[in-house]
Amino acid sequence: MERKLTKIDIITRPEKLEELKESLNEIGVLGMTVSQVYGCGLQKGRKETYRGREYEVNLVPKIKLETVVCEIPVEKVLETAQKVLRTGKFGDGKIFVYELSDAVRIRTGHRGFEAIMDIPGEKSE
Repeated sequence: MERKLTKIDIITRPEKLEELKESLNEIGVLGMTVSQVYGCGLQKGRKETYRGREYEVNLVPKIKLETVVCEIPVEKVLETAQKVLRTGKFGDGKIFVYELSDAVRIRTGHRGFEAIMDIPGEKSE
C-alpha cells in the first residue's frame, strides 16, 4: 500500500483550540501549526458598539490548525475534529483536505512521509 501525504486545514472558533489539540493528540496527530486568522462566511460578521456608535464587523476571529498526516487515517482526523467542533451554530468552521505531492524536512533532507515522521531515538534540543 502506497503512503499518501494529506494536509488537513481546520478553521474554527478560537475557544475550541485546546480541546481540538488534545483530541487530535489522543489519536496520534502530534505535529500541527496554528494561526490566528480572520474570515467571514455564512455568519456575515456581527454588529458591535464602540464609543456609542454601532458598526459592522465583517471579519470574525478564527483559528486555523494545519497538519499533515500519512499513517493516521484522514477520516479519523475528520471525525475527531467534527465531534469536538460541532455546536450546530453558524461559525463552527470548515475543514479542507488536500493531497500533497511531497514534503521535505529541511534539517535532514528527508522527503515524503519520512519528512513528517518522528525519528526513533532522536530528541529535540
